[in-house]
Amino acid sequence: MFVDSAIVNFNAGNGGNGCVSFRREKYIPRGGPDGGNGGRGGSIILVSGNAANSLIDFKFKKTIKAQKGANGSGANKTGKDGENIIITVPAGTIVKSYPDEKTLFDFTAHGLSFTIVKGGRGGKGNAHFKSSTYQAPKFSQNGEPGETLAVILELKLIAFAGLVGFPNAGKSTLISKISGAKPKIADYPFTTLSPHLGVVYGDYDSLVVADIPGIIEGAHRGEGMGLQFLKHIERTKVLLFLLDVSPYTTMPPLEAFTVLREELKSYRPNLLQKERLVVATKIDLLPPDPDRENPALKELREHCLSQNIPYIEISAVKEINLKQLKNKLFELYRAGAASDTGASDTAAPDTGAPTDE
Repeated sequence: MFVDSAIVNFNAGNGGNGCVSFRREKYIPRGGPDGGNGGRGGSIILVSGNAANSLIDFKFKKTIKAQKGANGSGANKTGKDGENIIITVPAGTIVKSYPDEKTLFDFTAHGLSFTIVKGGRGGKGNAHFKSSTYQAPKFSQNGEPGETLAVILELKLIAFAGLVGFPNAGKSTLISKISGAKPKIADYPFTTLSPHLGVVYGDYDSLVVADIPGIIEGAHRGEGMGLQFLKHIERTKVLLFLLDVSPYTTMPPLEAFTVLREELKSYRPNLLQKERLVVATKIDLLPPDPDRENPALKELREHCLSQNIPYIEISAVKEINLKQLKNKLFELYRAGAASDTGASDTAAPDTGAPTDE
């Protein structure tokens, strides 16, 4: 099951109480105070990793509590600290406060960590309060309560390319052919009910492609899958528009391309600033014409050429031009990596402060 949003309560451990104790041993009539301090409560730390691509673990566990610190004891013994809890979340997870939804942290890459709640400080034992003027304190300090916080965990998948298209455009078939992903494939709309990630391997490197569930007109208003999955397109570097050019499609491919762009623009205008790759698919279903001069296909091809949009024609089922498609993806991938490297030379230093999406 794919889960991309969850409300979770995090409770750090309370600090242990300090101890009131006096040293009493034979032949030592005035041993003095020896009450130890309480241990610190455990904290909860979130770490982004590769282990999961879903928030399913938080669907059934709504409250997570860390261990409390142990109380201090006599002979100046400090209580044991509560163990910290380290939880792995998928890269792309955003931590927002609940219910006001202010962004607290954004796991934009693998290997980041964020202490979401800190354990309470342990209380001081009476030995801590001994002084030259107060040599026998008969009181101690209670441990501080650990922090508690209710948050919204929201996942936006991180992938290089996102497959964008209408239901039944063949996105699941394509990702299964160019990667090792095994999405559900059938001949009815909305086969894909949750995003899938597939790793595409080249000669020397690899990239990740996300199969986004089919978009319909009005998706930005929440129709169909709506906003539930449009957000997963936000983190991709390239939008791969998959357009059905077979005679059986209900919408001309150029019109479909226009509708898809309008939906993305209505949801978030800056999505159209991403690199685009238009893929005309199901060409194996066109009449056996050597030039395949289908009017709708020709119109789409000429539009992309006039707008300088990368364009390719494929058949995922027959595996026509899939190698060329992969080569084009890696060409865009390497160009993007080069531009990122150049930008990093002049970029402002990262302060580590979270940013709003």
